[in-house]
Amino acid sequence: MGMWVGRGRKARVAYGFDDIALVPGTVTVNPNEVDVSWELCGRRIELPILAAAMVGVSDPRFAIVMGRLGGMAVLILEGIQSRYEIPVEVVE
Repeated sequence: MGMWVGRGRKARVAYGFDDIALVPGTVTVNPNEVDVSWELCGRRIELPILAAAMVGVSDPRFAIVMGRLGGMAVLILEGIQSRYEIPVEVVE
């Protein structure tokens, strides 16, 4: 699959968000029959969501809430949260 871009050279076709359309299918999945949980190092995560290890995304309060909802958030130990006594002021 792909297209020729020169003699003996073939390139793969790439698609962006504007090139793909999601449409309803003929099969309906019952959400009660689907398990989206996953496991990491023996810990079961109920939601398939892992918040990025970025200062602008995850802070300790967000990580706690995410954990209570069944997801996981990663904190940077060398980020703003550990370098400053009151990190909220620095973030703002």
